[in-house]
Amino acid sequence: MERDLPEWEMAAIFGRVNQYYFCGTMQDGVLLIPRDGDPVYWVRRSYERARAESLYPDIRPMQSFRDLAKEMGKVPDTCHVEAELVPIALLERFRKHLPAKRFASLDRQIAYVRAVKSSYEIDLMRRSGEIHRHVLDDIVPLILREGMSEADLGSELHSALIAEGHHGIVRFSMFGNEIVLGQIAFGEHSLAPTSFNGPGGAVGLSAAVPLLGSRDRKLGKGDLVFLDVGCGYEGYHTDKTVVYQFGAPLPERAVAAHRTCLDIQQKMAALLRPGIIPSDIYRAVIADIPDEYKTDFMGYAGRQVPFLGHGVGLEVDEYPVIADGFHEPLSIGMAIALEPKIGINGVGMVGVENTFLVRPGGGESITGVSEGLIEVGF
Repeated sequence: MERDLPEWEMAAIFGRVNQYYFCGTMQDGVLLIPRDGDPVYWVRRSYERARAESLYPDIRPMQSFRDLAKEMGKVPDTCHVEAELVPIALLERFRKHLPAKRFASLDRQIAYVRAVKSSYEIDLMRRSGEIHRHVLDDIVPLILREGMSEADLGSELHSALIAEGHHGIVRFSMFGNEIVLGQIAFGEHSLAPTSFNGPGGAVGLSAAVPLLGSRDRKLGKGDLVFLDVGCGYEGYHTDKTVVYQFGAPLPERAVAAHRTCLDIQQKMAALLRPGIIPSDIYRAVIADIPDEYKTDFMGYAGRQVPFLGHGVGLEVDEYPVIADGFHEPLSIGMAIALEPKIGINGVGMVGVENTFLVRPGGGESITGVSEGLIEVGF
């Protein structure tokens, strides 16, 4: 805050994931941080649970923001909030009792703080990564069977992950993104256009619920199976993509494209070292993409996403991003998912994704080292 916002006066943290990060519990409340006073975690519901779960030194109950106003005294002119998360209606209710003249964003500052993980956070992510690796590499090949639907696979995959310790949901910070597991698709369904900001695709259950997987698309011999799913343990996530060949080999052109993605991920992983600039990684990779893949790299038929990887932690879309515009150097403790992918007409989305830790000698994968294209049912 001091470096980027030297004149800051007060911060109010409403987001429940951020409350968990700073306070160790997720409640209906607000963490109020005045510049010239001690922070207080005000909780509407449940105060009792907050006290049971959190070691935060000052937790107080409130019925409404009126209770804050009684204790606050003079209200600063500017209050910094999570502008990407907080609805205007909530801010107006807050301002009714704490009449700040102006609200400003502290999203970037929180993102910077959360980007570097502690040893405690990394331990939880390692556990998530091992669950992720075991289920996608070892269990999914035993689940896949001819005639099952994408929805069948999604349901059985979710159960398998939970049985191994997955916390059951996948969290994103991006507004409007809700997810059960991720993208679950057979064949060209993995190229379907979606509102989700990622290179792969999926049809989902319906237009109203474009999640989990289609009930109608059944698995057949020669199909590609595309799984781009999240996993989590005690709040902390990893991200991983594995593709499978079911019943028969994929065409050589798809295999060649997949190998290109593996090479790209290996080169990027070697660059995940402290001091390296994310945008430099991005530009170097994009400059070397073979001509035959340029229109279908990180997407399909021109529907491409402008990144190659993203931070992971309490949410799957964290800072930093391997993309243009991200110029802050990498640091030890950052966790980044690298996901080079290529869409193949008539086949589906090939490629790979693993979650890496930034290390002095290059990225360390915590979700395994499988090269994908796992053969099942040959």
